[in-house]
Amino acid sequence: MLVYALKRLLHVIPVAIGVSIVCFMLIHIAPGDPLAAILPTDASLELQAQMRSFYGLDQPLPLQYALWAWHALRGDLGTSIATGRPVLAEILSASVNSIILAVAATLIGFTFGSILGFIAGVFRGGWIDRIASGLAMLGVSVPHYWLGMVLVIAFSVSLGWLPSMGGGPGGSDGRSFSWDYIQYLILPAVTMSVIPMGIIARTIRSLVADILSQDFVQALAAKGLMTKHVMRHVIRNAAPTAISVMGLQLGYLLGGSILIETVFSWPGTGSLLNGAIFTRDLPILQGTILVLAMFFVFVNLVVDVLQSAIDPRIQRS
Repeated sequence: MLVYALKRLLHVIPVAIGVSIVCFMLIHIAPGDPLAAILPTDASLELQAQMRSFYGLDQPLPLQYALWAWHALRGDLGTSIATGRPVLAEILSASVNSIILAVAATLIGFTFGSILGFIAGVFRGGWIDRIASGLAMLGVSVPHYWLGMVLVIAFSVSLGWLPSMGGGPGGSDGRSFSWDYIQYLILPAVTMSVIPMGIIARTIRSLVADILSQDFVQALAAKGLMTKHVMRHVIRNAAPTAISVMGLQLGYLLGGSILIETVFSWPGTGSLLNGAIFTRDLPILQGTILVLAMFFVFVNLVVDVLQSAIDPRIQRS
């Protein structure tokens, strides 16, 4: 198990290097001047040259990448052009909020998606299967930003049960396990959970239906094994794929939460990226994309190790 984990860790290194290069180049090929956000329109050529030298924008791209990667390895992602604050400090604060939101949405989606998918797989072909599959298809099809606005209108504006926006009563750093904080999390987490719930439900439905039709399951039932014990074998065989899908959805939710965080004014990396795009804040863009990409790579590494722990056949293959 340890050898397999180390091998997977070695495979992550070239992926991480490739991701960092892509993150660096995507920002530099975008149109516009990143210094336009902080320089006055009548800035002299001397001032422009000084600012370019300060941010290293006057160096060749390979040297810029090498310097940026070296500083990033030491935890220095530069200074925000718009605010003048360290990039790492802003990303860490926003990342914690995004991770909380993504984990909450993943847990909701995985729980209800697993229940729907398992029921649909067990009762495949019946009316229960059609209802559960229809709900899963609806979850995948509904635009989540539209659903978010509908939930705000229903539960915040009309009923007044939950707050419509914000990161909690204490702002972006006021995190706690109290109801005053959790109520701000409910609407964005439920909105983000709908798509992964549909994907997980459809995946587990197919897995369970396929496993139940296999010979070993029919043999277990023929030997008189109780249904709950048969279902335990079904769940164990479906678990590796289900965990893989859940890990992928967690990574997608972290990187694709810009619209949801904008709708609910949630102070996460999505809102940070949204502001950095409009201000052309190059260090914030580079740092945030890099952190999100590395977190996605890390999640996939953890999922691979968990899969091999549950199903040893993966290590042998």
